[in-house]
Amino acid sequence: MILDRTIVAMAGLRLISSLLEAVAAVAILHIHDVRSALRINAALGLVGPTVLILVTIVGLHSLAGELSPGRIALILGGIVLILAGTR
Repeated sequence: MILDRTIVAMAGLRLISSLLEAVAAVAILHIHDVRSALRINAALGLVGPTVLILVTIVGLHSLAGELSPGRIALILGGIVLILAGTR
């Protein structure tokens, strides 16, 4: 089975993100300090949206020739709405 490089990149970014989440969870359990736990959690708050944007960009780059500019704009607008709605 041959995997597309784009799929591997997208899955790899998500895997790295999940590993960061797991490491942060262990660090929170190990630290036993609410202030430090909140700092770690705040840092993770940046990871999620960043990974969302990166994975979408990788996917759109692969599909750029197949999608119209209008559809790409709709997808990017959707990302902006997701990020704005979760603030």
